[in-house]
This record gives sequence, C-alpha cells and structure tokens, in this order.
Amino acid sequence: MKQQAANIREGQEILLTIKRLGINGEGVGYYKRQVVFVPGALPDEIVEVKITNTHPKYSEGFVKKIKKASPHRVKPPCPVYDVCGGCQLQHLEYSQQLREKRDIVIQSLERHSRFNASNVDIRPTIGMDNPWNYRNKNQFQVGTNDKQELIAGLYAANSHDLIDIENCMVQHEATNKVTRTVLGILKELGIPAYDTKKKSGIVKTVVTRVGFASDQVQVVIITISEKLPKKREIIEKINSHLPEVISIVQNVNKENTPLVFGEKTIHLWGEEAIEEKLGDLSYELSARTFFQLNPVQTVKLYDEVKKAAKLKGYEKVVDAYCGVGTIGLWLADSCKEIRGMDVIPESIEDAIQNAERHNMDNVHYEVGKAEDIMPKWTKEGFRPDIVVVDPPRSGLDKKLMDTILKTSPKRIVYVSCNPSTLAKDLEYMGKQYRPKYIQPVDMFPQTSHVECVVEIVKRV
Repeated sequence: MKQQAANIREGQEILLTIKRLGINGEGVGYYKRQVVFVPGALPDEIVEVKITNTHPKYSEGFVKKIKKASPHRVKPPCPVYDVCGGCQLQHLEYSQQLREKRDIVIQSLERHSRFNASNVDIRPTIGMDNPWNYRNKNQFQVGTNDKQELIAGLYAANSHDLIDIENCMVQHEATNKVTRTVLGILKELGIPAYDTKKKSGIVKTVVTRVGFASDQVQVVIITISEKLPKKREIIEKINSHLPEVISIVQNVNKENTPLVFGEKTIHLWGEEAIEEKLGDLSYELSARTFFQLNPVQTVKLYDEVKKAAKLKGYEKVVDAYCGVGTIGLWLADSCKEIRGMDVIPESIEDAIQNAERHNMDNVHYEVGKAEDIMPKWTKEGFRPDIVVVDPPRSGLDKKLMDTILKTSPKRIVYVSCNPSTLAKDLEYMGKQYRPKYIQPVDMFPQTSHVECVVEIVKRV
C-alpha cells in the first residue's frame, strides 16, 4: 500500500496559495505543512488543485481553477505547449522568468548546502533580448499517428505519446524547416518509423543542427540498424529541396534507451561537419559532438567564465568536460597552458582540430574521464592554477572533486546546468573552498533550466 502525505489523499480537492517555483518549473505550495507540487501554477497565485499523487513527503496535483492569477501570467504562444512538455514557463512573462531562475538558485543553495544564500553574491540572471528561436539543434523522435502517417516531435511529459510538432518556437527556424522537409521526404519514399512495441521499422530520430554564423545545416537520420532503404533517393531529394544542408549522416542506435545517438556513425554525403562561430573563434561540429545549444547566450556564458577565471597570462588551466574545446579556446589567449579532456573521442578530435585551426599551441587534449586523467597529470607534475568544470546535470564526480581538493588550485570556475547538484558539490568542497559569487545565465528561455557560472576560491 502506497504511503501518502499526512492529511492529503488522492482525488482530494484543495485550495492552495503558490509560494514559489520548483526546480522543474512547477508551482510549490503548502497544505497543512505538506509540500504540494502543481505544474502550471505560478507564485502568488491562489488555485484550486486536485491531488493526483501522494508520497510520504510531498503530493502532486493539477490546477482545476485559478482563483487569483499572477500579474505575470501570460498566454503561451505555442499551440502544443500544454501537451508537449519541452517548455515549462511559456505562461510566465520573460522578465519574471529571469527573477524566478535566480530564486531557484537561492532555494537550491539553502536546501542542499550549509551556505547562507544571503551571504553569497547571487547576481541577477543574464537573459536574452529575443528569448525565442534560439536552439541550434533539433532532435525529434519519429513515429506514426492514428492514421499511420509519419510524424515527428517530442514525447508528452511522463508518457509515450508522441506530439507532432510542426514549428517549435524555441528552435532556430532553419532546423524547423529542414526537419519538416526531411520528414516529408521519408514519408514520400515510404521509409517507416521504428516501432518499439512491434520492433519493426527503421527511422528512430531526425536530428538537425544549424550553424548560426554559417547558416550551414547538418541532417542526421538515426536508425535501428545500418539498413536505410533508398539512401540515394533520400540524398538526392534533400539536395534538391534543401541547399542549406551541407552534411548528411546516418547514425545507428540499436538500443532501446533514452540516449539519442548510438556508437556507429555513417557519413552519407557532403561534409562531415558544419561550421559555427563564437566571437572570433570558429568550430567544426560533427554529428555526435556536444556543443552548447544556444550560441547567442554561449558567448555571454563564456565571457562570464573568463571574468570568473581572472587570468593574468601565467596560469595553467584544466578544462574538465571540455567537449570540442569551446571554453578552453575561449581562455587560451589569456593563460600559459590549457589542458582538457572528454569521454567522446570525436569531441577530442574536433577540439584538437579547432586548436590547430586557430594556431593555438598552448592547448593539450586527451580522451578519458576527468577523474582519471587529472590524477595522471598531477603525477606527471602538471599542477593547475585554475580548474574549469562544466559537468553534466548529475554534477561532479566525487573522485574528481577529491582530486581537485588534493591538487588545490587557487580558483575553480564551475559552469553548472543544475542548481541542485551545484549546491551539493559546493557543500562537498566547502571545507576548503567557498563560492565568491554565482552568476545565473538563462541558456534556455521558456524552460525551467538555469545555468550558473560560479567563482570558487580557497578559504583563508
């Protein structure tokens, strides 16, 4: 029998005042001292809520009626916003989104660490002038509708229902256009979507990436096996209808996992990579290469990293989780040496090529986990003055944090995409290091995500 939160039962209808936003963008209120999460509700709203799930420490519900609306509530412009789940905050005016994201950082620090948020310089969130059409990569699952017609989009939140998305408002217009055109070509040629239940069909996902600076587009067709019928016709039709596409790639993912890409990539036509520029630096992006999804904000983010690093020109810097070397190359002209690592070999290949393209001879990259390579470098006598970390949402590996603490750099610059794990990692390193300031940056407007750049310094 499932335990429920005290004083609350499933199906119960309650009146709730929303106090704040949770880390996933949901409204948070309290009923008889029990936490209740309500997607779609906003701070300062009074809402009628029907409870859908109860747990020992919290309950969940949905809005039946808004009794008192927030002055910051707006009508979401996207027609599938309510069912898609890709965005969480389109119903909140953008200036208020920025304030709430800063508040999410404060909440995380208070909940997951012993740092007093009022004693930490948490700065106003850096936003976008135009918070739409900012994503440079589109990863749409392919499936069929009730009429067995090919569709592409995202799965609705907490379900296996594929939402057909004609025009995603946070995607670059080129990725929308190319994805719909490629879907039409697959439909015209009778190439079937892969059906996970029947274990039949071919195409799982269509990935489209555009270079904001170059306007070059790459198409990746992800399939369940190496079999892709009518390859020549697919290529010819893409060439005919989409001259902006300069690279066509097939990726094979045989696994039934949330991971989009598989290990095998087959170059079908054109270039193997597209070009993107950030500031004065250009990057070659191959199919599986990680690259920030919002190039406009990435420049602001990396400028904040440079500010936090406070480089004087003599420093040795480690760029952990380096990807294609974007952060390291951004810093390379201001320090003595940059060393970076990543677990994806293609990313390291691209990082090396990017460094060579810019004639940077003070950089060194290796394939592997940061927590394995950094101790090796330390044994070889390389002790960094500054460590830059840009980890996944799960945060820093404890082995890496132990290595950083042992190496004792004078400064750590932490680029975080998850305030909760950021707070936990700050707590873990808290005996030796403290956050000097936290700068939130809005990389994903209309969503609940918030990134932060943190300058972390040694305790004195």
